[in-house]
Amino acid sequence: MDTLESLAASIKTTEGIQSIVRTMKTLSAASIHQYESAADAIAKYSDTVDQGLQVVLRDRPLRSASWQSAAGADRRSAVIVIGSDRGLCGRFNDRIASFASAHLLRAQAGGDKPLLGVMGIRAVARLSTEGHDADQTIALPGSAGGLTHSAQEVITFIARLIRTEGVTQIDLMHNSRNLGTGSSPIARRLMPVAESYLEGLAQKPWPSRRLPMFRMDTGALRDWLLREHFFVTIYRSLAESLASEHASRLASMQNAEHNIGDRQEELQASFRQKRQESITRELLDLIIGFEVTQPPDQNSSTD
Repeated sequence: MDTLESLAASIKTTEGIQSIVRTMKTLSAASIHQYESAADAIAKYSDTVDQGLQVVLRDRPLRSASWQSAAGADRRSAVIVIGSDRGLCGRFNDRIASFASAHLLRAQAGGDKPLLGVMGIRAVARLSTEGHDADQTIALPGSAGGLTHSAQEVITFIARLIRTEGVTQIDLMHNSRNLGTGSSPIARRLMPVAESYLEGLAQKPWPSRRLPMFRMDTGALRDWLLREHFFVTIYRSLAESLASEHASRLASMQNAEHNIGDRQEELQASFRQKRQESITRELLDLIIGFEVTQPPDQNSSTD
């Protein structure tokens, strides 16, 4: 049975939890802005890379880049999944793990067993329960300042897959923020780069009357620009995923705050009721004690 002391302690505990939840809400809101700003900033560099490819690809073959080489008989694929390292973000990891698992099962049914790289220890655990163990785990950045390093780690992983495993197809999967559930999974084809994208760049009009000149070997420059295109895609995907993670956490904290508010109201009502019962009981004890200490009525004793 609850006492006034236990109810007071529960109220104090919920107030402490509420303070933590509000702090996490503030941090998540700030992080969303931080990662969305990073995604907007990389878009400018993406335009620069596209313009470089536009110049290199103009009137030149599209198929000579080493990153676009033909697969041959031993065609292999890989999947890179971006999850989270931290919890309290609802079904964020469940969504992306289920999405990636469905893709992996379809590939296996078609005779392919994609190599799996995963970012985020919670996504690693979730995919493992689905029966898909990661071939490579990659650390997630702790802030927007670490996006570049993490994207470069993924590029290194991709280069190793191409060089040692003969991988020719790579899909990148992550959650993207939306206004409904907070996040929804999407897939991006990293490799091979869509020919329609390259042809579109080659045929796109240049914004000025003079084309830039370059002295570097055409094939080497094209390969480098394609790597930068991959870097931009990975960087943007990381930023979108992390913004989505914090949006999911913000939504979870808002729900938690609402539930804590309801619980506080229940505890306050129980505390007031218990306090009123205690006051009433003390008053009754005083009245009974007062009546007991009063001398007997003289008339009633004479009779």
